[in-house]
Amino acid sequence: MLTLSKQYIEQRDKGYWIEGTRISLDSVVYGFLNGESPESIVQNFPLLSLEQVYGAIAFYLANRELVDAYLKQGEAEFEKLQQSLREKNSLLYQKLKATQIQK
Repeated sequence: MLTLSKQYIEQRDKGYWIEGTRISLDSVVYGFLNGESPESIVQNFPLLSLEQVYGAIAFYLANRELVDAYLKQGEAEFEKLQQSLREKNSLLYQKLKATQIQK
């Protein structure tokens, strides 16, 4: 049977996910933007098929402005959370930073 169109991405909990999986669209898009090939992305996420990765990349390319805005929002929320944790646990943050510098 010929498949003319197929959904690869679903929206859940204010996020985008590879349909039927717990793998976020973010994971595939960041790999793609970092120059990873679809085959390499499949190696990093063995639960995904090559078809799913290509489908996710096609979704990203067709909806680039929307997905880029979504990713920027996620990055801003992460930075805000990170800053809040630094302020609440400044001593722990200083210890972690010192350990990181020593390595």
